Amino acid sequence: MSDLSGKTVVVTGAGSGVGRGLALACAGAGASVVLGVRDIAKGDEVVARITERGGTAVTVESDVTEPGHRERALEVAADRFGSVDAVIHNAVSAQSSQPVVLESAPLSLWQEHASVSITAAFHIARAAFARLAERQGTLIFMTSPAGIDGSEQLSFYAAVKAAQRGLVKSLAREWGPHQVRVNAIAPLAATPALDRAFAADPQLEGRVRGLVPLGRIGHSELDIGPAAVFLCSGDSGYITGQTLIVSGGRFTAG
Repeated sequence: MSDLSGKTVVVTGAGSGVGRGLALACAGAGASVVLGVRDIAKGDEVVARITERGGTAVTVESDVTEPGHRERALEVAADRFGSVDAVIHNAVSAQSSQPVVLESAPLSLWQEHASVSITAAFHIARAAFARLAERQGTLIFMTSPAGIDGSEQLSFYAAVKAAQRGLVKSLAREWGPHQVRVNAIAPLAATPALDRAFAADPQLEGRVRGLVPLGRIGHSELDIGPAAVFLCSGDSGYITGQTLIVSGGRFTAG
C-alpha cells in the first residue's frame, strides 16, 4: 500500500460504511485522519480502532449540509496536525438507497440528495482549496457506478453522483496549475444500507455477487481503502480528473 506518513487526511461521513473503511485505511498507511461525522459516538468508535492499531485520528462533529459545520474538520486538521493534505468527501444522504419514482417523489427528497452530494461538495472544495494548494494535495469525491450507468430506481442518487464526476473533471482543470489533484472513486462495497437490502431480500446478495467477475462484494477498508490511499499519495502524482471504478469488474465503462 502507498505511504501517507506525515500527511493529514480529512474524511467526511467517516462513521460507518465506506467512510469508516477509508478512515481506517488512510490511518493504516500512516496518515493522521480527521473524521467528519454527524454521530460522534460512531466516529469515536472508529478513532478507538485506529488508536488501538497505533494510528492517529480525531472525531469532529460535522453535518455537511449545515453552514459553519462544513469547514470544521478542515480547521481541526490544520490546528491539530498543521496541514490538510487530502480531503475525501464521502458523506451521502441517509435516503440514498430509497427508491425514487420521479413523478411522485417529493421535492424535499431531491433537495436532500443535492444538499449532501453537490452543495456540500461545492462548499467543501472551496474551503479546502487554499489549504490543499499549500501542500499540493488532493481532493477525492466518493461517487458511484450509478452516476455512470444510471439507475432506474435511484435516479436522484445517480444524478447527484454524476454531477460530482463533472465537478471532478472541471476542478482538475482549474486546480491543475496549482498542483492540486482532483479525482473520484466509484466503489461497490458492503455498507449498512446494502446489508439491510440483503436482509430484506435473501436472494439479492447472490444476484449481485453473480454480476461481479471477482465473485464478491468489496470490503470498505481492504478493497476500497487502498484505492483512496493511492490517490492521496505521491504514487498517483500524475493522475487527476479521473474516476477510479473499484467494483470487482462489475462496472467497466468509465
